[in-house]
Amino acid sequence: MSIILEQYADKINGTFSFFDRMIIKGHILQFFSPSGKKYFLSEQDILLKDFSAYANQVTNDIVSFIENRTSSLQRPLIYLTSSKTSKEQTALEVLKNNPIEEGLICTLSVVEYCQTLQPVKQKNGLLSLSTVNRKCKYYYFYYMDKNFGFMHVKLQTWFPFMIQVYINGREMMKHVFDENNITYQMYDNSFFYISDIEKAQEIADKFDSKSLCRQLDFFAHKVNPYLETVERIFHTGYHWCVDQCEYATDVMFKSREALEDIYPSLVGHAFYDFKCTDIFSFLGRKLDAKFLGESVSDYRKRPEGWRIKFKMKSNSIKMYDKFSCLRVEMTINDPKEFKVYKDVKHRDGTTSKRWVPMGKSIANLYRYAEISKVANKRFLDAMQNIIPQQSLEKGFHGV
Repeated sequence: MSIILEQYADKINGTFSFFDRMIIKGHILQFFSPSGKKYFLSEQDILLKDFSAYANQVTNDIVSFIENRTSSLQRPLIYLTSSKTSKEQTALEVLKNNPIEEGLICTLSVVEYCQTLQPVKQKNGLLSLSTVNRKCKYYYFYYMDKNFGFMHVKLQTWFPFMIQVYINGREMMKHVFDENNITYQMYDNSFFYISDIEKAQEIADKFDSKSLCRQLDFFAHKVNPYLETVERIFHTGYHWCVDQCEYATDVMFKSREALEDIYPSLVGHAFYDFKCTDIFSFLGRKLDAKFLGESVSDYRKRPEGWRIKFKMKSNSIKMYDKFSCLRVEMTINDPKEFKVYKDVKHRDGTTSKRWVPMGKSIANLYRYAEISKVANKRFLDAMQNIIPQQSLEKGFHGV
């Protein structure tokens, strides 16, 4: 147990750690390899010169399917004139004005930049199916889901049909707690009370990425009618990757007042006593002269309160308060900075277990959780000999 948890045990109900915000992307990998593209064209009996017309027809079919389905569900279909418009805020306004307990909230249509497939003439004069950057139509599907709560799915309507799913781990756990008769209270997306913390953490630690993949596949089939054709040709669908992942540890104080008593001292300790290079120890890394990258600390006043953040390259750990929760949150954007123990294939056909840089495959989510949970604990362990500022000030005034 962290020293701070022992020091203020009488003011703390316990801690709960699990994923918070997660952005997961699905890719049809065969569309990114020369052999996969050639195989696709051959199976569909499409000449390169005819691909653009075929692709346009597929896109039109997808657009018609989505808009007809949204209409049949009697939910709003909204075209956004700017990609900078807040999709989440738009969906929340729709939910407020046109409430629904479960199912599709709305479908948003917007034009954004993407990578798509297009025949391109090479220097030798021959066509090849290449990846180019251009604008295309995307759809954002906002749902109130029985398992994930408020979430969205984003679909690119042009080849290669990239898909993105946003979910929140706390929203997921609400429904798991309900199924296991665990009562709870929340503020925003944080739990500040859980009736059986030990059981809740045990369930969270058994999170299964395979089950998550099945749910993601379900949503992919829901929004992309062309996926059946892809699976028929390649005998596989989307390969799911973790694009962004937050894992938070909530220290649940018994009251907002109890947290307010200590929080200014925690922020002051982190700001004055921690160095930007301390993030190496939080993340289990050694400070190496060969390190190439940026390590920074950031202290910011938000409307909700103070937040302090330590960043190493694109990965970070931060601390902030949410009602009566002290939250320490690890964000992994670049998993290759960490290692995973896995089977490695060798040139001679043999395999062996080795520690290798971690990739973004959703199969590594268990390792994301292991790394983040330990990093959050190291951060809390570094909070030692904290004197509650407000109690101290009251003591001085009372003298």
